[in-house]
Amino acid sequence: MACECRPPCFYPFIDIAMEKRKRYAVVLAGGSGLRAGGDVPKQFADLCGLPVLWWSVKAFHQADPDTRIRIVMHPGFFDLWDVLYSGMPEEEKEFDYDLVCGGRNRLESVKNGIAGIEEEDALIAVHDSARPLVDTSLILRGWKRGEATGAAVPVVAMTDSIRMLLPDGSQPLERSRYVRVQTPQVFEAGLLKRSYDAPLSPAMTDDASVVEAAGARVELYEGSERNMKITHPDDLLIASVLMRKR
Repeated sequence: MACECRPPCFYPFIDIAMEKRKRYAVVLAGGSGLRAGGDVPKQFADLCGLPVLWWSVKAFHQADPDTRIRIVMHPGFFDLWDVLYSGMPEEEKEFDYDLVCGGRNRLESVKNGIAGIEEEDALIAVHDSARPLVDTSLILRGWKRGEATGAAVPVVAMTDSIRMLLPDGSQPLERSRYVRVQTPQVFEAGLLKRSYDAPLSPAMTDDASVVEAAGARVELYEGSERNMKITHPDDLLIASVLMRKR
């Protein structure tokens, strides 16, 4: 973008320095969400007046309105989403997004979500819609760390004591050596797409494991204790309380 106070032809290097990479947010909303209970999958459940998945979409737009947002969803849920979206307040529909068909599992859904992103140097943030309490500060930390490293994952420290299960019992582990992994996980587009083109395994539970299996290094950045994942019925109640406080 050009500086308004000077003709851009006088200082052409300014445009290059100020131009930022394109950013894509791939919001995963394709799971069945059965463990969370309720009449609909958790990503469609009501959270303070809006569907759970929309809070993540809003957060990415608020953090950077230029972010291109892709919601990845099983096509069997498209009609349900149309109904929910049409019932949302008009002020919630001030920006566009793409709706992408999800796959049979998380890995296939991510692969579908990043397909068609042609810019190798763009940044892609992959986020689970079941984490609706993600906020703009966390998203901006992810963009910054992803830009610097090419692969960045948010983590939080372990606070509970942990044990490893063994065939004949269990043993304690040093919790300071372990962290809990969250989303959004941010990657350079070329790296993420090459990683997903390599053979995939069910043991790969997130995008960081896919990228590491392809031989790349993944850096960590500070997550948030409030960036909880809705998994069980009580989690939605907790998220409601936290959302109202925010």
